[in-house]
Amino acid sequence: MAPDDGDLQPSEQIATPSTVAARAVDAITRELGKPLAAGLYLVATPIGNLADITIRALAVLARADVVYCEDTRHSRPLLDHFGIRARLKPYHDHNAEAERSNILAALARGERIALISDAGTPLVSDPGFKLVREAAGAGYAVISLPGASAVLTALTSAGLPTDTFLFAGFLPPKQAARHTRLQELTAVPATLVFFEAPQRVTEALADMATVLGPRPAAVARELTKMHEDVRRGTLQELAADATAVTKGEFVIVVGPPIETTASDDVIEAALQDALATMSLKDASKTIALQLNVPKSRVYDLGLELKSRATSGETSGTL
Repeated sequence: MAPDDGDLQPSEQIATPSTVAARAVDAITRELGKPLAAGLYLVATPIGNLADITIRALAVLARADVVYCEDTRHSRPLLDHFGIRARLKPYHDHNAEAERSNILAALARGERIALISDAGTPLVSDPGFKLVREAAGAGYAVISLPGASAVLTALTSAGLPTDTFLFAGFLPPKQAARHTRLQELTAVPATLVFFEAPQRVTEALADMATVLGPRPAAVARELTKMHEDVRRGTLQELAADATAVTKGEFVIVVGPPIETTASDDVIEAALQDALATMSLKDASKTIALQLNVPKSRVYDLGLELKSRATSGETSGTL
């Protein structure tokens, strides 16, 4: 009987490059030797480092009848790198409506169709949702192959809570709409994950700092690539430092709302100052964000303040 790892000497526990390579070849040979059933395969691809592709992904891409991708010019080098000569066709926002019927027809003929993203897991901020819904609704097999994901890579490296998180995609490019979206997310009790374009990182972080308050956060840039960088700090700190690097692909991770025990006295004191220059509605929104308390609580305390002030003025005139 073969010994357990614990019975091996330290030198025997260290795998040699030749052993690892041989076993990887064995694994992909076995995968390539299996029949590939008809269906729609959602194949995750690397987000930077080509070595992050899985053995199973390579085997599916090598045997697919057609590989659909967002941009054939982007995906061809990946397939060429691994010697895969699959037929590539584009599937993106501009041709999805027309191409979807062609894919469904191919599935009806029993073909093996692979769908990949420019990088990462298909359907995450990429087209494909309607295709999957219609393929599954028509009874065709839909098989998802797990792999690289910028969302999970950034989340797990940020040093922020991972038990509950929300992927919020890209924020609107215009500031007013961006503020509105961030306000909608303010009370979500979860870590937030955003994608952001390099030319908008500085503005997005500044707006996050204003709307979401002093939360811990991380900015991940060029994940898995040579110049990978993860910066951690409060939103205010990261916003102040954002102008240092604005090139590359960015993921912003923001911690959940900070629990607070702000008392009624603290909220009322803030209201006294804010009501000197703001309406109750605006003051309630501002203080709720600053103290991380429900806006309704602030508003109710503001009504009580106004009521007491009115009662005091009335009694003084009697």
